[in-house]
Amino acid sequence: MSAGSGKCSASGGSVRSWSSATSVSASGKRIQKEMLEFNNSPPADCSAGPKGDNLYQWISTVIGPPGTPYEGGVFFLDITFPSDYPFKPPKVIFKTRIYHCNVDSAGNINLDILDNWSPALTISKVLLAIRTIFINPNPYNSLVPTIARLYLTDRAKHDQTAAEWTLRFAR
Repeated sequence: MSAGSGKCSASGGSVRSWSSATSVSASGKRIQKEMLEFNNSPPADCSAGPKGDNLYQWISTVIGPPGTPYEGGVFFLDITFPSDYPFKPPKVIFKTRIYHCNVDSAGNINLDILDNWSPALTISKVLLAIRTIFINPNPYNSLVPTIARLYLTDRAKHDQTAAEWTLRFAR
């Protein structure tokens, strides 16, 4: 196959799917292993997998847990694994708008598990931690102080607004 096809290596090597020299790297093997484990035993109300054929770019969904203002919402997230994963944490961005003190308007998330990353952690544990902040937000380590303040001072109004956003953006 010719180098112009986009499927050959720069040196004219064999055709590979999403493969390059880095696809068999330690990070690629680790991501493949986590993907198999995730598919065999996914966390409750979560799904995740590669976007197309890029092993380092995933899309995920998390269903809002019952008994929360996010109940029944379908929240989409983009997950980007760095080339030095698992030694560096994945980057997780909410693509669905959400009214939450730990998620800013750009979808950035403030999550202890990502700030205190360990190579022993997995994407399943990250998604479980995200699901946990739906149930127990952390207003003392927020990205959106106004939402955190409302959560602490008027929980009913906070929950009403969060439920309205869930209906508008996540259903």
